[in-house]
Amino acid sequence: MIKKGDNVIITAGKDKGKKGKVVRVFPDRNRVLVEGLNSFKKHQRARSGGGKGQVVDVTHPMHASNMQVVDPKTGKATRIGAKKVGDKKVRIARKSGQEI
Repeated sequence: MIKKGDNVIITAGKDKGKKGKVVRVFPDRNRVLVEGLNSFKKHQRARSGGGKGQVVDVTHPMHASNMQVVDPKTGKATRIGAKKVGDKKVRIARKSGQEI
């Protein structure tokens, strides 16, 4: 499971191959917000009568199936596993066995 603060790599879509940090997770919708990725231009109307409108970059959440966690050892995409260390349950990268 992807958590806030994880480094992820995008595996599908227009940002395929790019890496980023997870800002927020929406588990009820199975979506993840990644910093600086999946951004769109939004045209905003002027707030006051004589003011000017503007175009703003807005980052949208992506589906969690379109990304994988980055392996801390190799820097490539990996699946997540679990291992028990003492009394704690720790997340590990499947490819290298490193703790995430």
